Amino acid sequence: MSKKPEVLYNLKRDSGDQTSSDKQPKQTGPIASPPFYQHILLVVLISYFTYMLIGQDSVGVPMIAYSEFKTAVRDNQVAEVNLEGSHITGKYRHATYDKKSGSNSLQFMTNVPVFGDGDLLAELDSSGVIINVKNPTPSLWVSVILNIIPWLLIIGFFLYSRRLLGNGLGGRLSGFAGSKARKMLASDCDTRFTDVAGLEKAKQELQEIVHYLKSPDQFVQMGAKMPKGILMMGPPGCGKTLLARAIAGEAGVAFFSVNGSEFVEMFVGVGASRVRSMFAEARKVAPALIFIDEIDAVGRARGAGLGGGNDEREQTLNQILSEMDGFSRDEPVVVLAATNRPDVLDPALMRPGRFDRKLVLELPQRPARLAILKIHSKRTPLAANVNLPHIAAETVGFSGADLENLVNEAALRAVRKQRRVVNAEDFEKARDRIVLGAESRELLNPEEKERIAYHEAGHALIAWLLPTADPLKRITIIPHGRALGATEQIPNEDRHNYTENYLQDLIKIYLGGRCAERLVFDNVSSGAADDLKKATELARKMICQWGMNIALGPISFPTEEEHPFLGRDIAVAKNFSEHSSEAIDLEVRNLIKSSEEASFNLLKKHRAQLTRLATYLLANETIHEQEFSTVLDTEQLDAGDRVDINYNQVLEETVP
Repeated sequence: MSKKPEVLYNLKRDSGDQTSSDKQPKQTGPIASPPFYQHILLVVLISYFTYMLIGQDSVGVPMIAYSEFKTAVRDNQVAEVNLEGSHITGKYRHATYDKKSGSNSLQFMTNVPVFGDGDLLAELDSSGVIINVKNPTPSLWVSVILNIIPWLLIIGFFLYSRRLLGNGLGGRLSGFAGSKARKMLASDCDTRFTDVAGLEKAKQELQEIVHYLKSPDQFVQMGAKMPKGILMMGPPGCGKTLLARAIAGEAGVAFFSVNGSEFVEMFVGVGASRVRSMFAEARKVAPALIFIDEIDAVGRARGAGLGGGNDEREQTLNQILSEMDGFSRDEPVVVLAATNRPDVLDPALMRPGRFDRKLVLELPQRPARLAILKIHSKRTPLAANVNLPHIAAETVGFSGADLENLVNEAALRAVRKQRRVVNAEDFEKARDRIVLGAESRELLNPEEKERIAYHEAGHALIAWLLPTADPLKRITIIPHGRALGATEQIPNEDRHNYTENYLQDLIKIYLGGRCAERLVFDNVSSGAADDLKKATELARKMICQWGMNIALGPISFPTEEEHPFLGRDIAVAKNFSEHSSEAIDLEVRNLIKSSEEASFNLLKKHRAQLTRLATYLLANETIHEQEFSTVLDTEQLDAGDRVDINYNQVLEETVP
């Protein structure tokens, strides 16, 4: 028994007494074929256009050969012809029997050869034929294409563009001219202050903003006016974006996140449109938090730098300023911005009423680094020999992003070694990879390897002898990245201020490798290029910025300030004379030369210990901090051998 095909319907039950024939079901299945009358209409239209295309006069007219037409003209049988393009229509003087239709015909049609017939007009004229000439007219289809279709395309494009652009935020092109901000509802923000390790001072200051976003009515009743904008300033990777998400999560409000570069397009006005769209959306769901990351992309100082201004960027900045001014007193919308270049921002952004508060985020200190490591290692199985406090002490200068990368690199190495837990060696190798670069076992010839060993031993021995130097962590002659060797020092405590003696000893350490080469090999190599650069930069800062020079005195000479290109003027006024500039160069040279002489004398005095260090490095390639006492033989080199060389005294002895 065959099964009937199923037709899907959505039946709507109506109230009242209606017969089943009155109810018209609505079909939701496949589209049915068109009714029969539509086929008839289509045939009629095709027939009509075919009739118009061929021409009314040619319907039912027999087509004859051109030779037959010429014979009829010579026999004086043609009465009248119509010349139109390459077609000839005419009339016989007497009806002619048509073989095709089987009836007498008075009219005929023929085609002129492509190459033409120059004698035709003369023959027609001699035979007394009436000649009618018609100019060729374009066909119906050509007229439609040339006259109607372009207007239809223009009107259709206009209507479709209006549909795409829409009105306000409802247009189809909101992805282009609308807001690019990533919106997170209050229920989606799961980041809290507990997820942000360190930054205790910043979190304490932001508690007031969280309270305002939670209960704005309390502040309005007291007549308090909360800041419209908060500018977070700090180095990359210190947690600005994470802190912004934590504020939204703590307050339980909508969170709009956008990068400053996402406002700017090649079309002028698009950035301003995106700013308007983003602020309009935030006002609809207020209380809300708007976070603009890397605001210096659009907030640079206007009307400065080379090549004039950027109209698109400046219009975007102007729109941000006007939108922040448009906040009402009791509107619970706060703008949070982040940058690591606050020196290039436009002053209009920094004034009260825009970004009222400036929050400076620093690199994490040792307790904060330990807390960050604990957070990022929660899901990482650690071996028993992993000492997170020790790792936190060795990662001075690491940002939160660097510490996250450290844990990830250690886990990747453990996977490569096919281990189930991450051990201390994985963290050590991961730190080397981040600080120095990937380890590369380059094939060095014995002479070059010996020079590198003495170079690094010179750095280490000077650091061991000088009293204010940071403790030695490790020496290695294994190439990492672009470095052929490295000497690492880790301070016992994080430093925030540097004394003159400490900086002088640091210059001596920089020059220790070069002095060791000169002492042992009686010449120097290009391996000290980076050491010389660091020593010269430090010496110039000591003299020009920190006033650590007796001859020049406590005067600041701003010679190497960082200029924000295209954000301010390139040229900086030189507020000291050429004589002072010459004196600065002389004092920098004297400081470097005296420090080099002091390092050379120290290494010359302790030549035996220098040789011992270099020999051990050649045999083992690496010396750790636990091995320094054994290698340097502390019975011969005790603390009394550590000397403090006075820079001014050496300067008087070495420089005339």
